[in-house]
Amino acid sequence: MATTAPTQYRSEEVPNKGLKAGALGLISSVVIGVASTAPAYSLAATLGFIVAFVGFQAPIIVILAFIPMLFTAIGYQELNKADPDCGTTFTWATRAFGPKTGWLGGWGILAADILVMSSLAQVAGQYVFLLFNADGIGSDPTSGWVLLVGIGWITLMTYICYVGVELSARLQRFFLVIEIAVLVVFVVTAFVKVGGGTAGAQSIGISASWFNPFNVPDFSSFVRGLILMLFIYWGWDSAVAVNEETADPTKTPGRAAVISTVLLVATYTLMTLAALTFAGIGDKGIGLNNSDNWGDVLSVLGKAVFGNSAFGSTMSHLLIFLVLTSAAACTQTTILPTARTSLSMATYKALPKAFAKVHPRHLTPSVSTIAFGAISIALYCVLNYTNNAISVIADAVSALGMMIAFYYGLTGFACFWYYRKNLTSSPRNFIFQGVVPLLGGLMLFFVLAWSLRDDWLAPSDISTSYTGWHLPFPPHWTIGGVFIIGIGTFLLGLVLMFVWRAIAPPFFRGETLNRHTQTMVPDDEPLAPVSSS
Repeated sequence: MATTAPTQYRSEEVPNKGLKAGALGLISSVVIGVASTAPAYSLAATLGFIVAFVGFQAPIIVILAFIPMLFTAIGYQELNKADPDCGTTFTWATRAFGPKTGWLGGWGILAADILVMSSLAQVAGQYVFLLFNADGIGSDPTSGWVLLVGIGWITLMTYICYVGVELSARLQRFFLVIEIAVLVVFVVTAFVKVGGGTAGAQSIGISASWFNPFNVPDFSSFVRGLILMLFIYWGWDSAVAVNEETADPTKTPGRAAVISTVLLVATYTLMTLAALTFAGIGDKGIGLNNSDNWGDVLSVLGKAVFGNSAFGSTMSHLLIFLVLTSAAACTQTTILPTARTSLSMATYKALPKAFAKVHPRHLTPSVSTIAFGAISIALYCVLNYTNNAISVIADAVSALGMMIAFYYGLTGFACFWYYRKNLTSSPRNFIFQGVVPLLGGLMLFFVLAWSLRDDWLAPSDISTSYTGWHLPFPPHWTIGGVFIIGIGTFLLGLVLMFVWRAIAPPFFRGETLNRHTQTMVPDDEPLAPVSSS
């Protein structure tokens, strides 16, 4: 029986930006993808808030939030096959929808990464002191000593990223091995103690009802839990942002992104189950619904799970070290994709050309890396000295969910539109280039819209805002801090886009990036220009 050879499709030509090609393999890419999410830090800072919204349904929220992440990761994989450009969402959305949409996609990446840096630096600063039992300093997030150490962490991680992506990958591998090892010991110890009846009266056996999403109290709580999980999953796209420095750039980064999301859902599900079954959801003691523990559930649980023995003390301190290194690693892997996004934007004249400079020896985005580190330090200092600084930084982290949902969702739509003329070529392409990324984008934009609705007014039972702005005129609403930061950040991006369009219009006229097709076409068909709208 005769067989027909598959149609070959052309990949987009990516200009040489001067980065070190072939520096990373699949394992290093997966390590960067997983480490970028900072599993220990993310769980420590977020699990308590998720339980506050959904209670024992936290495990099913972990699993359901994985679905749009996986769908989006598949969209990243498909787009990277056609166009392995380190600009990722910026580049792909520009090719699919035009320069304005693409620029805002790039801004979404930059803004999300800048917003999270203050929280990461603050956690790293606190945990240095907690690690050495200086609890008096470590328990004060706005302490000048914590600020100083946090600035030091940003500076150190910026330097490592400046020196080279290979050093960054080796350091990430070291951090991740320690992180996974300690988390495995934590999970096993918690389950053994619960099974042996030595976990305490607050412990409870795992129930099938925990996996029933209809047991969530209300739909708003369900969506709030999902958007908090977006923050926990966020970061795996760093594996794709280093695509131009990866061996086999059209395949390896996309595979690493998908593998990273699968590893993360397994890690988060096991950790959530271990925490729930050991601590329960009570609002006293080690209960996950105790608001005193929401900012850091792992250090509290670590002492309870590991006990007061010499081994327990060692493991508890390792857990503190784990959150510290996790936050520090995430600081590093936040710098990596941001510097490469701004490098790509500058290469195509969507940002000042200085951001396109690459170090001649290290082959890293030198100006972009240093600029991002400096901006992060400046913002951290400003936020640290604002009134109610702890709450402002917490609201900035919550607003991240909006930025994440925006640029991840936009990537899903870009994949569908980019390949729209290719979807009927095979069932496989219809599903993985069309249906799956489109559904991922729709899910994420729905979550974005619903979170805007919930965070519009604060304080309220459904808002995650800790701060707000009281209107001095009728109707005297109090607008939620998360809404203000999220929408304000997006509006700032719009303003900067129009300012840059007035200063340097070639990108917005389609004279730089838009020189290729916006859809994949067979080799025997001509390339069509992209609209410059």
